[in-house]
Amino acid sequence: VSPQFKSINKGRKTNIIDSMLRMLEQYSSNLEDLIRERTEELEIEKQKTDKLLTQMLPPSVAEALKMGTPVEPEYFEEVTLYFSDIVGFTTISAMSEPIEVVDLLNDLYTLFDAIIGSHDVYKVETIGDAYMVASGLPKRNGNRHAGEIANMSLDILSSVGTFKMRHMPEVPVRIRIGLHSG
Repeated sequence: VSPQFKSINKGRKTNIIDSMLRMLEQYSSNLEDLIRERTEELEIEKQKTDKLLTQMLPPSVAEALKMGTPVEPEYFEEVTLYFSDIVGFTTISAMSEPIEVVDLLNDLYTLFDAIIGSHDVYKVETIGDAYMVASGLPKRNGNRHAGEIANMSLDILSSVGTFKMRHMPEVPVRIRIGLHSG
């Protein structure tokens, strides 16, 4: 038996075949653990991707994209849209650090997101200080869409009255709201 083999077995007298089998079993076990770990990591990443996809797109569109099926355009007879932006946002931004602007938008839209959760509405988009919501799509809700958006708008307006910017708590935040039904 070679000196290298003895050093691997720490001086024990063993059969070379038994040692090779033991090493192969250990290698196989390590591979199984590694595969299990990677599979768990992949599943976590898949869940994150699915969550992000459903936040960005209506559930029916997200499912179609995941299945690889074409997404057919859909016609909605009646919907109501909500648009809002922050009055004086350009001035506020000019007087703020970039991270302060990010915090302002994050805080305000987290508040808005909590409010829209209790209404039959769908958040379409946020771009900069613009916030857009629809009712009547992607789930049709008969003639309730205008009322849902109007009530949501009043709730948002009410919450903005007590909202304070972290970095400029003395400056009131005002928003401009527009609605359209059709």
